[in-house]
Amino acid sequence: MTPHMNAKKGEIAKTVLMPGDPKRAQYIAEKYLENVKLVNDVRGMLGYTGTYQGKEVTVMASGMGCPSMGIYSYELFHFYDVDRIIRIGSCGAYTKDLHLYDVLLATECYSNSNYGLYQNGDQNKSLSSSPSLNEQISLCAKKMNVPLHEGRIYSSDVFYGNQVDPDEMYHKNHCLAVEMESFALFHNAFVTGKEAACLLTVSDNMITKEETTSEEREKSFDTMILIALNSIL
Repeated sequence: MTPHMNAKKGEIAKTVLMPGDPKRAQYIAEKYLENVKLVNDVRGMLGYTGTYQGKEVTVMASGMGCPSMGIYSYELFHFYDVDRIIRIGSCGAYTKDLHLYDVLLATECYSNSNYGLYQNGDQNKSLSSSPSLNEQISLCAKKMNVPLHEGRIYSSDVFYGNQVDPDEMYHKNHCLAVEMESFALFHNAFVTGKEAACLLTVSDNMITKEETTSEEREKSFDTMILIALNSIL
């Protein structure tokens, strides 16, 4: 156990899928997993371990932002011997070419966050996800005949802010979309020598102003969820 998790050693699978929302973790566990066991409920950050088509997997929420993702992903990698984490979350698109519910695989993450700097002195502002894990996910999407966008994203520390121009972020920094957790996840994977990937569903578009509801974000991301689940088989 850790200060933030009450799962016992051995109750967490080697592969973890991490939505941000605890309710989405519960939704995935109840809908897709068999032999499900609740393994963590500290601070309401629900984690479930079960099997998907015979493969053991844990689905656990990360919470919002790099600090929260930083805590849980580090503890999973370092204390629970997890080998790989696939973030499955939502994002806001920076281009009209991405539509609501499109699925995006983040091959690289750009951020102004100081998470890496204060974690271990790392000053990199761009971090890559794990190529081998990305390849598995990409192949799985092709088998499922699901169009998969791939590219760079922006990981922000601020949800309500006015210092980022979506058009500039897209054209100058080549970021397709924005979210808030992948930078800490990719950094922790690098620090611990583990694997990390980030699958995102477009929940809103900063250019067209389209958006989904909180209920839709909780329960309507099944295409992304199935890509992640099938990629671990």
